[in-house]
Amino acid sequence: MSSFGCDAILFDLDGVLVDSTRAVVRIWSEWAEQKGIEAERVLEVAHGRRTIETVRLVAPHLDAEAETEELQRIEIGNLDGMLEVEGALELVSSIPNDGWTVVTSGPRPLATNRLEHVGIPVPEHFVAAEDVTEGKPHPEAYLKGAEILGASPEACLVIEDAPSGIQAGKSAGMTVISVATTHDEDELSEADAVIASLMDLRVIPGSSGSRFEVKARD
Repeated sequence: MSSFGCDAILFDLDGVLVDSTRAVVRIWSEWAEQKGIEAERVLEVAHGRRTIETVRLVAPHLDAEAETEELQRIEIGNLDGMLEVEGALELVSSIPNDGWTVVTSGPRPLATNRLEHVGIPVPEHFVAAEDVTEGKPHPEAYLKGAEILGASPEACLVIEDAPSGIQAGKSAGMTVISVATTHDEDELSEADAVIASLMDLRVIPGSSGSRFEVKARD
């Protein structure tokens, strides 16, 4: 059991709070087929990145802004197979509202729809794709999340599922716990701890100057 002190907890969305894997794979695979791009290559880089950055990586010959607008329109209207990640609601319910938020690579309407669909409270303020200039693995999004909660970066704990998100959190100077929902554990080794499920986390009142203590069964 590992233990980490922090003043704020920043959650990635897809793969951490919401299981959107079926929809993500379906939508990106169909798009790749339409554009004559290898779907496997797209899916290797799409998770944890903003849509526009994925398009730029895999299809630099296309109009990234136009493709992103169309993909996001499809995603927002497609909630088939969307589920709460096991333990997500229980975990966020154990944290005061001003102690956590969401930092996602998706647009705000999409994040809101997905959270509401699976029954997880939508934070009053959270970080979405349109709030940053540089997406993950750049640290900008997580630094904005710390600012929203009024916490210093070094006092923040990030919960992520993707290598790009882990890099973003670490580059922001934060502690990162990774949950192995969408990637193998060996791909998540840069995190401070890797857990199999959110059921392996507990948040309790902190000690030694930290607001919270997060216990991870790794």
